[in-house]
Amino acid sequence: MEPAELEFIGENSLIGVVPNFNHDSIYLISGTIEPFRGGTPLYVPLWLGIHLRQQQKCRIVTPNWMDIDLLEDIKEEEKRVREFTKMPSENYMVEAKLILSTAPEDVPSSDAIKTLIKDIYDVRCAKLRTTVENFITSEAFHTVNLENVTVLELHTVQPMLPHAMDLLTRLEQARKTARPGNATSQSLVAGVSAGLNQSGQSRPW
Repeated sequence: MEPAELEFIGENSLIGVVPNFNHDSIYLISGTIEPFRGGTPLYVPLWLGIHLRQQQKCRIVTPNWMDIDLLEDIKEEEKRVREFTKMPSENYMVEAKLILSTAPEDVPSSDAIKTLIKDIYDVRCAKLRTTVENFITSEAFHTVNLENVTVLELHTVQPMLPHAMDLLTRLEQARKTARPGNATSQSLVAGVSAGLNQSGQSRPW
């Protein structure tokens, strides 16, 4: 899927808002939204919350995970361990991008929060590229643990996956006709490693 499609899916996440108007329940295919009562918090899909905020009809309630101490801990844990830590939201980058670009004033310390989220995303994507590269250079002799990797993060290495699978096929063929570690195998691995270093550099933010 393309980034725009992933963002579309992420926009269905629920966020809290405090409306400044009254309105009856809204009936959507995904479910029913409670009646809007001025000053009373309720949960709505992210896309609706952003739309209302842009119309100055609500205030966005900061998600619990947008906390400096929590994000600092996640960042340090992400750098410390080889595995991917479980993120507090599967769509954390989509939520952060839309909320912090639409209503930064609704989020305490929004600039610091934004920087921490970007740092975490960069660390995780670098770890993902290294994981895939190690898988390739080992000639697929071990499994890859991608538990807790989000779909948006996987998208950063998606351009290289077809090339990587083609590489593994050619490596298998090379093993049948030459000694392991020959120059052909090494050049194939070097080629895909260079491609991985060039992929995933852009952020959806």
